[in-house]
Amino acid sequence: MISVEVENRSSLAVDEAGAVELAGRILRAEGIDDGELGIAFVGADEMRGLKHEHLGIDEATDVLSFPIDGRDELPEGVPRALGDVVLCPEIVGDEWRRPLAHGLLHLLGYDHGDEMTSREGEHLR
Repeated sequence: MISVEVENRSSLAVDEAGAVELAGRILRAEGIDDGELGIAFVGADEMRGLKHEHLGIDEATDVLSFPIDGRDELPEGVPRALGDVVLCPEIVGDEWRRPLAHGLLHLLGYDHGDEMTSREGEHLR
């Protein structure tokens, strides 16, 4: 079972249930049937701080991913901790689905490029 914890720290209303549904659908399509995932919606200032702290770039962005286990082989009985996807509703607005898909694919080890773009498109059809 995929367990998703959602936290909205932004000042905007977000479709938390829709984010959980999309995340579960994408992860299952990628062969992940069991694991823990965090999704956080944050304001632009917090996003800017996270990007600066982790990437050394002083600007806000639409999505950041913080992978933990990805697709690594885990010992029997150890729950898979996929990591966290952080989205900024002030930047993505109602178009949060593609950034969420993008962030999830990063958690699973995809890098920017044609394959990732193709997978995003397939998941969002």
